[in-house]
Amino acid sequence: MKKKWIVLIVVALLLLIGYSSIKGTYNTMVTTEESISASWAQVENQYQRRADLIPNLVNTVKGYADFEQETLTQVIEARAKATSISVDPNSLSPQAIDNFEQAQQGLSSALGRLLVTIERYPDLKASQQFQQLQVQLEGTENRIAVERRNFNEQVQSYNTYIKTFPKNIYANLFGFESKGYFQATTGAEKAPEVSFD
Repeated sequence: MKKKWIVLIVVALLLLIGYSSIKGTYNTMVTTEESISASWAQVENQYQRRADLIPNLVNTVKGYADFEQETLTQVIEARAKATSISVDPNSLSPQAIDNFEQAQQGLSSALGRLLVTIERYPDLKASQQFQQLQVQLEGTENRIAVERRNFNEQVQSYNTYIKTFPKNIYANLFGFESKGYFQATTGAEKAPEVSFD
C-alpha cells in the first residue's frame, strides 16, 4: 500500500512539473510575441511619421514653379505605394517583412532623388521651411533605424527561444512560428553620396 502512495505522489509531482514547464514556456512565448507586435507598431509609427512629412515637403517644393514635376510625381506615387502596404503583426513572416521593406525602399529612393534634385535650387535649399522639414526627415530616418534595430532584437530573442530544445516542441505544438527580420537592402554597404550644401 505504501508503494502505491509513493508512485502516485511521484506521478503527481511529475505532472505538476510538466504542467508548470509547459505553462511557463507558453506564457513566455506569448509575452515575447506581444513584445514583437509592440515593437512592430513602433516601426510602423516611424514610417507613418515619415509619410506624414512628405506632403509638407512636396508642397514646399511645389512653390518653386520650375521644379521638376516628374520628381514630385515619383515621390507622391512612392508614398502612396508605401502607405498602402500594411503587415498584420500576427503574421510577420520574412516574406511580409520583405514586401513592406521593398515599398518603403521605393519611397526612400524617391526621396533621395528629390533631395539630389533640390541641389539645383539654392533658393529652395535656403528656405527656412524646407530646412525644418529636412531636419525632421533626417530625425525620422534615425528613429526608423532605431525602431528597426529594436524590432530585430525582439525577433531574434523570440526566434531563439522557440527554436531551442525542448521549447521548439511546445512552439510547434502551439503553432508559434519564426518571425522575419528587417534585412539590409542590396547595396546598403555603400554609403550614398548626397550633399545638402
